[in-house]
Amino acid sequence: MSGCDCGSHHSGPALKPIEEALDFLLARVHAVSETEQVATEDALGRVLAEPVASLVTVPPWDNSAMDGYAVNTADLQDDSTRLPVSQRIPAGVTGESLQRGTAARIFTGAPVPSGADAVVIQEVCEQDGDDVVVNDAPNAGANIRLAGEDIKEGEEILSVGTRLGPQHLGLAAAVGVADLTVFRRLKVAVFSSGDELVMPGSELGPGQIYNSNQYTLGGMLAALGCEVIQLGIIEDTFEATCDVLARAAEQADLVVASGGVSVGEEDHVKPAVEKLGSLDLWKIAIRPGKPLAFGHIGKTPFIGTPGNPVSLFVTFNVFARPYILRSQGVKDGAIPTPMTAKAGFDWNKPDKRREYARARMELNESGEAVVTLYPSRSSGVLSSVAWANGLAIIPERELLKKGDPVQFLSFHELMS
Repeated sequence: MSGCDCGSHHSGPALKPIEEALDFLLARVHAVSETEQVATEDALGRVLAEPVASLVTVPPWDNSAMDGYAVNTADLQDDSTRLPVSQRIPAGVTGESLQRGTAARIFTGAPVPSGADAVVIQEVCEQDGDDVVVNDAPNAGANIRLAGEDIKEGEEILSVGTRLGPQHLGLAAAVGVADLTVFRRLKVAVFSSGDELVMPGSELGPGQIYNSNQYTLGGMLAALGCEVIQLGIIEDTFEATCDVLARAAEQADLVVASGGVSVGEEDHVKPAVEKLGSLDLWKIAIRPGKPLAFGHIGKTPFIGTPGNPVSLFVTFNVFARPYILRSQGVKDGAIPTPMTAKAGFDWNKPDKRREYARARMELNESGEAVVTLYPSRSSGVLSSVAWANGLAIIPERELLKKGDPVQFLSFHELMS
């Protein structure tokens, strides 16, 4: 798991712009086409493969938006009006037609009886025995939700390519849809290269470290709804690397490797992929995470990320995440949208690479969103990612002063 991700300026090919590399990746997406039907309650995080049309009209009838009294506004005067209460209509009960000159006690969600054209909220009414005194006459239509004002029967409510969140499941249930047709999960095979790596729970030997990348990478893939195939740690030999790549390509829709994609003597992923298929290897104008590989093992796409844990984390979210979401059939939202906040720091060291700095966004005493940075820029400090709640994006060759606007990518969006 070698390879340099330092900040020094080595000679070599020009750095590829981030947008150019991302466009290259996304132009080569072949999304899964196989589908399956799942229960609506089990569809969280899945990608919709068929549009969903409403089975019903929502609301199905005019209903009360408030607790109060259903009235006919023609029976009300400008000043207080006393009306006998002729019926009581809770939610789930259909009342009788409203008799003129009376009011119906009604509750939120209950059908508005025919003959009523408004609901008076209970806060402006006084109950007096079997009568109600209306102290503030409403306009016709007040506090009534009209039939079909939300959804019409047969109307499309969810489109193909929607990545289903809780709100989408609730909407499908609200129109009576019990099952949804979704694309099957993307199968992603993962392995780590490096003789220095051992799994947690084992005793560390001289020069060894625990394999954190397997857990970071596996967790990010699981958060995206992928079916993760863990192939473990592969010894640093060309033969072993070729073997695992071939096995991975047979089992998965995508192969992702951490480490071994540079050009050192112990970096065998690059020549192994080139032997089994094709490979593009770039130095990208991003920090951390300059080296990134994309290619194919046979027909199976391959993404190789840096081995340093923070570089892996950043390059996965900037490049692999959009590629994976598009491969799953997601139409919109694959590329995250940063928010803008105030810089709580000075940036006096502009770089020719765009910086994705580990950062924390919090509200100050005035309620303004302010971004602070982790003090270390090292790509080996994984604790910085646990400390942060997002990434501050600092453009190439830019200086920032405290109070300047800065873009911020929230982990809440990246990890969901």
